[in-house]
Amino acid sequence: MSTCPSTDKKRVSVMKEVHKQKLIQIILVCQGVEYQAVRRGLNHIAGSVPAAIPIPVGINNNLKFLSENQHLQNILNHSPARVLVMGLCGSLTSRYKVGEFVLYRNNIYRGENATDLHYKNCDRAFTDELDSCLGKNVPRVTALSCDRPICSAAEKRHLQQTLGADVVDMEGFAILKFFEHAKVPVAMLRVVSDECDRDIPNLDFVLDRHGFERNLALALAMLRQPIATTRLIRGSLKALKVLEQVTTLLFKNP
Repeated sequence: MSTCPSTDKKRVSVMKEVHKQKLIQIILVCQGVEYQAVRRGLNHIAGSVPAAIPIPVGINNNLKFLSENQHLQNILNHSPARVLVMGLCGSLTSRYKVGEFVLYRNNIYRGENATDLHYKNCDRAFTDELDSCLGKNVPRVTALSCDRPICSAAEKRHLQQTLGADVVDMEGFAILKFFEHAKVPVAMLRVVSDECDRDIPNLDFVLDRHGFERNLALALAMLRQPIATTRLIRGSLKALKVLEQVTTLLFKNP
């Protein structure tokens, strides 16, 4: 007995949605405005969505947080999982502009010695599936993970020229390192919030030792550099809107 076209379409839609839910069980995203943007994107989705877990900023903070977070451990202990990291990043090359989203190929971390470089790869099959779900050829990039914010255009250019990285963040390498030991596939999808040829305010002392923003320090840093602050706010607002949209795009029904 044949089925009607509408029934077939509905079945295909349900199958695709089930596939997406199996694709990602956990989303990790930096606490604050980035987490809020991802939550807004998930709020547009009918039905079940992955667990979104806010994480602190910084490499060492994340290694500690991931090992101690009970919610995360409960998910990992009860079912096979794949982890998607979302959020914002800074561009180190003129190829990537504010508001463009990218998929990570790998992460670099540089130790205290300038030649002490470490590399961690994102899961290729998982990344390919994300690209397919998004319905377009998303750029694949090499990311640099740093212990501090990269604020000056001159330093951005230097890092790109010496290390060949395309974007920069403060968490990616630590997350890949943690889940490598647990044999959990990880993919990373981020949106560019500042470009390589523009300074942003000096944010070196804005974060406390736990990776959370100190509001007074942030306000003072912004007041000292009003032009750079305006540029950062505009770029961040645009990038956060795209982060919300791409979250919805990734999980919406076909």
